[in-house]
Amino acid sequence: MRPIVIVPACTRDFGEHPYHAAQYKYVDAVVLGADCVPMILPSLGESLDLETVLDLCDGIMLTGSASNVHPSYYSEEVLDPSLPQDPARDQTTLPLIREAVRRGIPIIAICRGFQEMNVALGGNLHQAVQAVSGKFDHRENPELGMDEQYGDAHNVTIMPGGCLERMLGVPEIPVNSLHGQGVNELGPGLRVEAVAEDGLVEAFSVETAPGFTLALQWHPEWRIQHNPYSMKMFGAFGQACRDYQAKCHAERQAAERNQT
Repeated sequence: MRPIVIVPACTRDFGEHPYHAAQYKYVDAVVLGADCVPMILPSLGESLDLETVLDLCDGIMLTGSASNVHPSYYSEEVLDPSLPQDPARDQTTLPLIREAVRRGIPIIAICRGFQEMNVALGGNLHQAVQAVSGKFDHRENPELGMDEQYGDAHNVTIMPGGCLERMLGVPEIPVNSLHGQGVNELGPGLRVEAVAEDGLVEAFSVETAPGFTLALQWHPEWRIQHNPYSMKMFGAFGQACRDYQAKCHAERQAAERNQT
């Protein structure tokens, strides 16, 4: 059996009806890059049974989104009320992240997921990176086509000695850039894995986690099969999910033997 990867949904209105939704590109990346089975998780907030969900899954992918993590979760006020929020997703993913990290469940986090993982683990964000002295404007140009928006925008430097260096084996890679917010301060126990040319953190892992963790500000899921670096990252995530699945299976078998 292939591992099950939970993909927490965003909440979106289509017409007059609210939906739990996840974009195709993220679901496809779980299948094509990680060779796992994606399952979209409704953002039910406090009514979600986290224990049941985490008992069933072998990995978690936190997706990007048009919405932002609400600043109240890192003790700040909203600076731009016009930017979209998704309270149901916040209420779902933040506790999900903390419990998944504690259990050692493999996690790969992208864009908004990268930001919410930092917030969940005690970090905070720049609400407008382009307004920070010395930082570039990391937002995409909405007038361009999708392939151009998701094209290479700048390079990131891979930090020596980290998990990303071990996966990719290179000191630098080109990445796309489609975000207005970004990491200000990393949470305790988080390790910088890559930085942009302006010093902005672009990737991190959780040093204290017993399992695989990789959070990425850019979008490796875009046309994943055409990017060897993205395939390596998702391949490593998929292998971690298989290892976690095998570990849980062995533990269940041992528990059953002890009961007989």
